[in-house]
Amino acid sequence: MRFVDEAEVRVEAGDGGNGTIGFRREKYIPMGGPDGGDGGDGGSVYLIAAENVNTLVDFRYHAVHRAQRGQNGMSRNCTGRKGDDCYVPVPLGTLVSDAETGEVIGDLTKIGQTLLVAQGGFHGLGNTRFKSSVNRAPQKASKGSEGEHRRLNLELTLIADVGLLGMPNAGKSSLIRSVSAATPKVADYPFTTLHPNLGVVSVDDLRSFVIADIPGVIEGAAEGAGLGLQFLKHLLRTGLLLHLIDVQPYESMDSPVQAAKKIIHEVEKWSDELAAKPRWLVLNKIDRLPTDEVYPHCRAIVDELEWTGPVFKIAAINGEGTRELMFAIMNFLEQQRQEKSEQE
Repeated sequence: MRFVDEAEVRVEAGDGGNGTIGFRREKYIPMGGPDGGDGGDGGSVYLIAAENVNTLVDFRYHAVHRAQRGQNGMSRNCTGRKGDDCYVPVPLGTLVSDAETGEVIGDLTKIGQTLLVAQGGFHGLGNTRFKSSVNRAPQKASKGSEGEHRRLNLELTLIADVGLLGMPNAGKSSLIRSVSAATPKVADYPFTTLHPNLGVVSVDDLRSFVIADIPGVIEGAAEGAGLGLQFLKHLLRTGLLLHLIDVQPYESMDSPVQAAKKIIHEVEKWSDELAAKPRWLVLNKIDRLPTDEVYPHCRAIVDELEWTGPVFKIAAINGEGTRELMFAIMNFLEQQRQEKSEQE
């Protein structure tokens, strides 16, 4: 199934019910006082982050969501029933904005979190409300107000702790298969993943994190080339980026250093916020090198890049070095969470 991460939807809140004009009519009181009741409020439309919804694809086929109209008021001072609210399930990580103004309305980042996107209309008043000392038989009632109608842009941003960044065929899909239960497509030829994959990495009891395999970024991604621009935004929520490099690429491909510099350039050009995130260098496919050449080959790459951050050497295809990498990530994320908790 194709990953769908953007959709437009129309939401229509219910109108408020009208107030009514009524008078008491009892056996010995043919024209009693006013008893027209108020209408009911219109239902509102809410978005709710649901655990069992993973894409926005359903909105392509169900693009309008309506809440119920409030019931009109009745005689004997009976108030009309409030219209039912409409709750629309969306995936965790959905960013909501107004399609006409571009204003960001909210961001759903926790399961069960709700967001009011269309306010129901206010109820109309029955003629009882207009009774006064000078007007004991008011012939007046008010209509309910209209519910809010608006078009929304929904944009899904994956929520993951760690994002994998790298050129096509750098080994991102192989790594996520190696360390989690996710099963993205892998092959022995250059190709790019067509949609993001999430995997849960469990390093110990009650110690786990979510890792995202983001589609390969190519040169020019910041201007919209390839799939990179479409999915770079998914890295904004991560706490750590792993920059994967193929240490032994095919002859027709860029050298490891050239490939790394292109990725770094595209990230910096696309977002200062993304470029400022913690990023570790992961040198992948060391199994293709003779044992005595692994260290000098990797050292040369690090030196040429003038890389000063953490560096890991792995072979994702057979799991070599991945356990140490996952434990290091877990420790880093736990420290991040602790610092954030202390700040809050």
